[in-house]
Amino acid sequence: MARVAKDDIDAVIRQGPRGDISQDRIYVWLILLNASPLSTDTYLSLIHRGPSPAYSKIRNDTFRTLATDPLFKRRVSEASLIRLLNAIAWRLHDAKQLPPSSNLSTVTNVATSLGSPELSHASPVGKHAQGASTTTATSTSSMPGGTEPGIYVQGMNVLCAPLLYAAKSEAEAFSAFHLLLTLHLPSYVRGAMDGVHRGLKLVDKCLLHIDPKLHAYLSSKNLPAEIYAFPSVLTLCACTPPLPEVLILWDFLFAYGVHLNVLCIVAQLVLMRQEVLGSKNPGGLLRVFPQLEARKVVNLAVSFVGKIPAMVYGELVDHGK
Repeated sequence: MARVAKDDIDAVIRQGPRGDISQDRIYVWLILLNASPLSTDTYLSLIHRGPSPAYSKIRNDTFRTLATDPLFKRRVSEASLIRLLNAIAWRLHDAKQLPPSSNLSTVTNVATSLGSPELSHASPVGKHAQGASTTTATSTSSMPGGTEPGIYVQGMNVLCAPLLYAAKSEAEAFSAFHLLLTLHLPSYVRGAMDGVHRGLKLVDKCLLHIDPKLHAYLSSKNLPAEIYAFPSVLTLCACTPPLPEVLILWDFLFAYGVHLNVLCIVAQLVLMRQEVLGSKNPGGLLRVFPQLEARKVVNLAVSFVGKIPAMVYGELVDHGK
């Protein structure tokens, strides 16, 4: 009976649940991200502090967040984006002022890098792990070496957009976003965004093992992932419409681990393989990825796990930390 239950969970994650889960999605995400309950007053206290040190950078980005997506624009106002990003900036700013032992991002009962501990046993990804438009970075950080967490980088506006869209309140979105940045992807918002750049190198490395011909063709055209995949890595593919498909993709990433976004990007490359190989200008083709088809991407990404060496998979798991 337990085996059947785990198979059912695996099917829900890979194929999507039956019926409409849009009303409950944010609560499932909060559980998978290991977010503790957050008092609305805590969020409001950050709002009432006024503009953060990153406020001007935030205002420069929010107006263009998913600007062509009517679903997002109908549900999420620019004011909500500004409030959430400014509150996050204050929280990250405060964490920088504390000694390491008092870090605000400290949590207990942390889920594994593959998602929830229960799901890791049912996941082919979990079994494998046990064996083992270009966005410009703009960071507010006082340490030149890039090892200190920043409080805002360009692209965080797109990364928080699906959370605000799915959440019933800004406080819920704030709680999920804070955990995503500080627990799951801390190196994505460090001064030099080292985690993003490691992720880009892993796109190339994984593509080499999964589709050597496509990798060789892109290499011959001087097209490393740094050129075309920066937004997809930084935003967990939230930059690729349509938004409802992004939500389905994030169901998978939050359940099995956000590190698998790298394989989801490789899956998108494989899905457009024929067009890329047949194009005289693949760089122009890769500038804008085709419309996201989340379930196809997820199924491909899971099938790729067994094709990459355990050592590379270990790098995948750790690259965002």
